Amino acid sequence: MKHRKSVLSAAVATCLGFAVQVHAQEAATPATPAAPATDQASATELDGIVVVGIRGSLKQALDAKRDADNIVDVITAEDVGKFPATNVAEAITIIPGVTIDRAFGQGEKVSILGTDPALNRTLLNGQTVASADWFITDQPGRTFNYSLLAPQIVGRVEVFKSPEAHIDEGSIGGTVNIVTRKPLDLSKTTVSGQIGYLYNDRVESGDPQVSVLLGWKNDADNFGVIVAAQRADETIRRDGIESYGTVTGRDYAYGAGGGGSIYNLPTDWSVPPNPDGSQPTKPATCVGACATTLLANQDAVGPNSISAHYFEQERNRDTISVALQFKPVEQLDIEFNALNVKADFDNMSHSMFAFQGNAWNGLMKMTDLTVDGGVITKATFDNALVVYDLINREATVDTDSYDLKATWNDERWFASTHLGSSKATGGTGRQVYGEFLNWSDYSYDISGDRSLTFHGANPFLDPNAFQIDGGWGADPSSAATWNPGWGGNIVFKPTWDEEKYGQVDFGLRLDSPVYQVRFGFKRREHETGQRMGGVSLATVAGYGNALASEFSPRPLPDNYLSGFSNVGDLNERFTIDGWALADWILSGDWLAPWQTMPEPSTFNDPSFAANTWTITEDINAFYVQGDFSWNSFRGNFGVRYVETESDSMGWACTVNVSPCPATAYAPTSVKKKYDNLLPNVNVAYEATDDVVLRFSAAQVMSRPNYGDMSSYLWLGDQTLTGGGGNPDLDPYQSTNWDFSAEWYFSENSILAGTLFYKDVSDYVLVTTQEETHFNQNQGRDTIYDVSRPNNAGDASIQGFSAAFQQSFDNGLGLLANYTYANAEADNGDPLPYNSKNQINVSPFFENDDWSARVTYSWRSKYYTQVDRGNFLVTDDYDSLDANLTYKINDFLSVSVDGMNLLDSNYYTYAEVDGIANTEKLVRGDYRTGRRYMATLRVQF
Repeated sequence: MKHRKSVLSAAVATCLGFAVQVHAQEAATPATPAAPATDQASATELDGIVVVGIRGSLKQALDAKRDADNIVDVITAEDVGKFPATNVAEAITIIPGVTIDRAFGQGEKVSILGTDPALNRTLLNGQTVASADWFITDQPGRTFNYSLLAPQIVGRVEVFKSPEAHIDEGSIGGTVNIVTRKPLDLSKTTVSGQIGYLYNDRVESGDPQVSVLLGWKNDADNFGVIVAAQRADETIRRDGIESYGTVTGRDYAYGAGGGGSIYNLPTDWSVPPNPDGSQPTKPATCVGACATTLLANQDAVGPNSISAHYFEQERNRDTISVALQFKPVEQLDIEFNALNVKADFDNMSHSMFAFQGNAWNGLMKMTDLTVDGGVITKATFDNALVVYDLINREATVDTDSYDLKATWNDERWFASTHLGSSKATGGTGRQVYGEFLNWSDYSYDISGDRSLTFHGANPFLDPNAFQIDGGWGADPSSAATWNPGWGGNIVFKPTWDEEKYGQVDFGLRLDSPVYQVRFGFKRREHETGQRMGGVSLATVAGYGNALASEFSPRPLPDNYLSGFSNVGDLNERFTIDGWALADWILSGDWLAPWQTMPEPSTFNDPSFAANTWTITEDINAFYVQGDFSWNSFRGNFGVRYVETESDSMGWACTVNVSPCPATAYAPTSVKKKYDNLLPNVNVAYEATDDVVLRFSAAQVMSRPNYGDMSSYLWLGDQTLTGGGGNPDLDPYQSTNWDFSAEWYFSENSILAGTLFYKDVSDYVLVTTQEETHFNQNQGRDTIYDVSRPNNAGDASIQGFSAAFQQSFDNGLGLLANYTYANAEADNGDPLPYNSKNQINVSPFFENDDWSARVTYSWRSKYYTQVDRGNFLVTDDYDSLDANLTYKINDFLSVSVDGMNLLDSNYYTYAEVDGIANTEKLVRGDYRTGRRYMATLRVQF
């Protein structure tokens, strides 16, 4: 028999505390004296700085994988303070089965093995790290915003694809553990810093990047400190073409409120009444061949708008981290880690679009159309609505995390305690939205490329052609006879996310094949929520109906929509000064004499109250785990028992009055309690000196997203539709099976394959059911079709991955992998963020002076969400990144990085059942530009 104990056992024990403990980085063979280990999550023991360069980091990652008891992949820093990417999420895409979403050009959400990002967990040093999002449409969820984390503070990233009982529950796809460095693992004095300049070829300007890491430990090697700081600025620009939904041929023929192009024609108020007193209608606009085609294709679908999208953002991120480590005696290890991130994400969205699907100013204006495969690919409109929206948002994300762990590691037993808290605040502090209107003749064409063409003067070039809606009535100077228009809004939507935790762990070491038994308890108290409020701008003609030309108009840059072809008139447009517009709105200069400045409030509108909610979760977890090693077998088995108690709090109107008075809202609360028993087993079998076979079976769970658990509800009293959350949701549950085979055929080389199957029950899907609610317009109870998330059924995720890595003697090397993942619900619906195919290829070269690396990634199309009645699909996406580094001497190096070198377009479209050419229904087609960074780096 051979039993892993001694240093190995000590390493396992020491790391218990509140960290994810990874056997992936323990020593694989027994050793004699039992020196206390530093962290179970540490890769091969760091004695000074042992990770140097690409080849060194790859070797350490491969050693970690080989020595693991479970299925895990690791990315390590190439040197102190140098992680192989400017974004941690982008670095781990080289791992098989890991994909990222790049809606704004950078990786922000991570999927593992075909699962929704919300069904995976991200930990910092083994613990929850609070996360907040900056974009106003995002709700607080269980995903982590990777754009917040400075890669310079990261020592390695571990991706667990099979669980162990001592690892926090909550993941179906996998768990990402981001590990920062420990002071006692570094040399006596460590100084690492870099100065960089990040340039974007679409923005045509750049921003500075500065970071420094200082490490010190005393001569006794029992106390050390690391302080790291980073300042990162980046200008983001996203050019694109958008549509905000779809409309059908039936909508054009019959109208949906204001009239249609053939039937239900709109009233013509410009002529005298008929002899019978009725008002004449306007003539049909779609006649002849147009009417024949339209009536024969009433189920055909077209875009409700075509927009020239221009998004700009200033991202500023300040990061400070502190790590302290103290070992007053050999058996006691005390660690403290603190992280503070303050980031600004102020942004402006400039959308100038033809609104042909508008119910009152578009549907009744069609004069011609072409239908191909169920899609209205071309259409022409006379005097239809054109809109210019400018949305100015002030957004921030702040994160503070504090973590304290103490471990006593004796020869035959260990004990650990762990305390910490993490809090994030973010969201939109203030949105100022202005809207300008115009009417023009135009045609759109989405049959190939996406274009918009005006017939006559192009209003996109004329700031005097766009004006804020001033309303209608008899006399705009009279409050009694004038109905104000809608000029925009002022909105706030802050969010927060906070967790406090405590844990104790104990373990015994045995002289038997089960060489260690450990058990522990953990308590987590979590709160997350959002608060929304605002006010609409009631604008009056002569006062609030300003022209766009009043706000410093300017043309867009010459390279606007570069990379897009055949766009027609979309790339010829102006924009205005968004800050000048915001100042005008906030100053109240737009008010009529009888108006007062409106005060934004949560209770000004039912939609604001519906989007104000708080979720609390109290979680108690117990586990017991045995670790074994016998002959060629090693692994672990255990069980985790988890109790979850949640409280969903929101606001509801207490009176049957429309609109609901602000004083009539009252808090609501819905409590939920459930428990889960989660057994698991991991077995690694060393079939030969070069071949390792692995097997894992586990019951896992993931809690519903916070937004889905909220108690919000909105109702459309005219359409008799609605939507809301569901505080009574049960957690996702899954039985996971994994098998892998790894052949380490030469030094620092591997050929591996993995099979995985996840049988998911209680999958949460949005379904529509009849519900009875009070209709405030009708003054009685009415049946509504309400869409809510429900535990709608089962789902399965199955697939395989293949990976190859080899380092050659001439300095060349190659990483390559492929993953296939098929995920769908039992009703046939796709699962969010699942790409069936993923490919990564990364050749590299390294010698004493030079290193170079190229990484190409591709993922196939994937569904993201349901929006406005349509499945939204992101088309296949590829990316190419490269790095070239020259080592000047032992202390200095200079490097050049290129990111998104293909300037790939991020394309989303609406998928509609029964439509053959659904990929033509554009929802967003974006490019964000190539990014280049030059960096001077020093280390000693």
